[in-house]
Amino acid sequence: MLTNTVRRREMKKLFLFVVIVVVIGLWGVSSLNAQTVTATVNVGGLPISVGVNAMTNKIYVANLQDDTVSVIDGATDTVTATVNVGGAPWGVGVNATTNKIYVANSTDDTVSVIDGATDTVTATVNVGGYPISVGVNATTNKIYVANEADETVSVIDGATDTVTATVNVGDQPFGVGVNATTNKIYVVNWNDNTVSVIDGATDTVTATVNVGGGPWGVGVNATTNKIYVANSADETVSVIDGATDTVTATVNVGNGPISVGVNATTNKIYVANFTDETVSVIEDAPSPAPTTPVPTLNEWGLIILSLLMIGIGYITIRRRNSASV
Repeated sequence: MLTNTVRRREMKKLFLFVVIVVVIGLWGVSSLNAQTVTATVNVGGLPISVGVNAMTNKIYVANLQDDTVSVIDGATDTVTATVNVGGAPWGVGVNATTNKIYVANSTDDTVSVIDGATDTVTATVNVGGYPISVGVNATTNKIYVANEADETVSVIDGATDTVTATVNVGDQPFGVGVNATTNKIYVVNWNDNTVSVIDGATDTVTATVNVGGGPWGVGVNATTNKIYVANSADETVSVIDGATDTVTATVNVGNGPISVGVNATTNKIYVANFTDETVSVIEDAPSPAPTTPVPTLNEWGLIILSLLMIGIGYITIRRRNSASV
């Protein structure tokens, strides 16, 4: 008959074996779920900005050096077209509703309009001096182009692809963010450390907000009605409340922040810090209460395997016990 000491040793061995099996299995599952680069796509010279049409699964890349836009098919991650546009294309804006792409050509003061169905230029719109950034309001079908050289924003009617208004803003407007829900447009003015707020209903400036030094990029969370401005000169992000158009917080980030991306679903803000090669992640609201995770199919398999091994071990010990009697 097995003694209690022997039984304990057998159970420890079994427990250790099950732990090893589970750890190895979970490591395999985590490896399968890891984020990896799945493709590298060759495009034109000096790609500088990207626009995405989620409805057609196409990606548009402005190539500053060779005056083209590369069109990538998101299903195959291959370039399916190269579109000739104006001089030194910089900013790209996409209207997924009309399937039109607007490209700001910085050196010839125009915007090329690309028809996403054919990936060809269907119009060239004259705008202000040195246009570099494009914002699109798909709800109103208006396009806002920041003209750095002459301190204006050109407003294009997407139905006719013509300029319907020119709005005076601050010194060296650099980035444009659009809140389609409130119909407000936020233009960051790099040289005077301000943000001009444009009312999309009247296309007039209704507020000028003081932010940090050298504001460069802007991101909008339409869900929370907050606007995030990357201040490149003082390593901060200014948070603007869209209800009052005032700064409610200043967040320290990395060195040389120049670009902002917003995930409205998770309420996380991603800030690209050019100088120190990092991304700062800002979470603006408390995280929701944790939910009980539901095991995946692979994890259920591991659980069943673990229970099976425990059962086999238990039966083996019982048989040894019976044989020794």
